[in-house]
Amino acid sequence: MLSDARLHTVCQSAACPNIGECFECGTATFLIMGDICTRNCRFCNIAGGKPDPLDPGEPVRLAHAVWELGLRYAVVTSVTRDDLRDGGAAHFAETIGAIRREVPGCKVEVLIPDFGGCAESLMTVLDAAPDVLNHNVETVPRLYPLIRPEADFERSIELLRRATEAGVVSKSGVMVGLGEEIGEVKDTVESIRGAGVGILTIGQYLQPSRNHLPVARYYHPDEFNELAEFARGMGFDAVESAPLVRSSYHAERSAGGIV
Repeated sequence: MLSDARLHTVCQSAACPNIGECFECGTATFLIMGDICTRNCRFCNIAGGKPDPLDPGEPVRLAHAVWELGLRYAVVTSVTRDDLRDGGAAHFAETIGAIRREVPGCKVEVLIPDFGGCAESLMTVLDAAPDVLNHNVETVPRLYPLIRPEADFERSIELLRRATEAGVVSKSGVMVGLGEEIGEVKDTVESIRGAGVGILTIGQYLQPSRNHLPVARYYHPDEFNELAEFARGMGFDAVESAPLVRSSYHAERSAGGIV
C-alpha cells in the first residue's frame, strides 16, 4: 500500500529495529518531503544529498493511507529540508489538515526538524494544531559537534519551550551509547523537562552501517529503568525508556490520557 501510494516511512528509511512489530500492527511513521535529507547527521541512516521538489499531492495520499489503515493515531515526520525557505513547515501543516479532513477524530503527532530556528515556521505547524509536537534533542550538548554538527542544542530546547507555551503537548527523545556520561544524560533530561516537555523517549543508539559512528557503549536494561525512574521523578507525563525504544515507538500509548 505504501509503495502504491508513493509514500515513505522512517521505519524503512531509518532502518528502525521495530519495523516488524509496528508493520504487523498495521501502523507506521510516515516520512514526508522525500527520503533525501539536506543534513548528514552521523547517527542517521536516512540518505543525505539534494532532495527532489516537494510533491503537492503527498498530503492527500498520506491522509488516504491513514484512512485505509484505519489509524486512530497518525505519526508524521520528515527529512530536514534546509533548502526550503520555511523548512517544509507549510507541507507539515497541509498534511495535518488533510488527515483531519480525511479521518476526523484521528490524533496527529508530528516529529519536526528544527527549521533552522525559524519561529515563523514553527508557528505554521503549531497553527495546524497537531495533538503532539515532537522534536528530538537526540544527544547531550557536548556531543553535538560530533553527532549533529548542523544543529544546536539550545535551539532545540527553545523550540520545545515555544511549543509548550503554545499549549501543545510536547515530546522529545534522546539516544544513549554515543560516548556520553550518565550524568550528562540526566542533565539533558532536566533541560528537556525544563522546557515543559511532557513525553520523553530514551533508546540505545545502534550503528546503521560501517559508515556511521560506532557504538561507544551498550546500556544495560537496568540503566534504562534507572533513567526512566529519574525522568518520572522530574515530572514527565509519559516515559518510554528501553534499548529498542525510538521516538515514535508506542506513540499512541505514550500519548494516551494526555491528548
